[in-house]
Amino acid sequence: MKPNRVKALLREGRTTCGSWVSLCSPIGAEVMGRLGFDWLLIDMEHAAGDYQTLLGQLQAIGCAGETEPLVRVQSNDPVVIKRVLDTGARGVMIPGVASVEEARAAVAAAKYPPEGTRGIAGSVRASAFGMDADYPAQANDELCVFLQFETPGAVELAEAILDLPGIDVAFIGPNDLAAAMGYRGQPQHEAVQAAIGRVEAAANARGVALGTVSRSWAQAEALIDKGYRAQSIMGDIPFMIQAARAALAEYRKHPHVADAD
Repeated sequence: MKPNRVKALLREGRTTCGSWVSLCSPIGAEVMGRLGFDWLLIDMEHAAGDYQTLLGQLQAIGCAGETEPLVRVQSNDPVVIKRVLDTGARGVMIPGVASVEEARAAVAAAKYPPEGTRGIAGSVRASAFGMDADYPAQANDELCVFLQFETPGAVELAEAILDLPGIDVAFIGPNDLAAAMGYRGQPQHEAVQAAIGRVEAAANARGVALGTVSRSWAQAEALIDKGYRAQSIMGDIPFMIQAARAALAEYRKHPHVADAD
């Protein structure tokens, strides 16, 4: 099995940079894959893609360079996690975990026995359709598990959850956490920041990498010293909107260009 570059960097205490992939397009995924991100997160929780869409995106990223393709699954469902990993994802992000039992089940679904409960199939894409004989023996050590902290329940149990083995990244979802705490649209609220601080402290005390979403390099840079080693910088759709808006704004400044109605 090809070593997982992101997993290796995290083990070394290095900081990694990723981005979101939400366009449900193999070409879009390939373009993002050629830019040099350490990892790309294909979103199956909120984006419109299905498993066939995912297959094309994984193939595109795999052909584009050294970027590791990760997938945010729809839910903490062992059937979903199994299918995504069998299709060739190099790691999973699991949303909505709210208890130690749910966290343990999430990690188990991503691991083969005896560490977990993932079913073994002989001819899936992840194992080169059975031609990579080492895949079942190496997958537990090489695949990444990002666990999202986005509920008050997860925050209250952060220490116990992060005591579990097999969690590579404690990924904080500030907007969902704020909404779940009753502060929708206010991730900077002091109560939300206090909750985030608790997860940060729990992860750092246990040597678990922190992760989150950032809208710019300036925002990401400010978090690195806090232990954030798996940050995403925007995503394919925000990058497209930002660049298009900036270009159009410059175009409209010319006196001969009509304003949009």
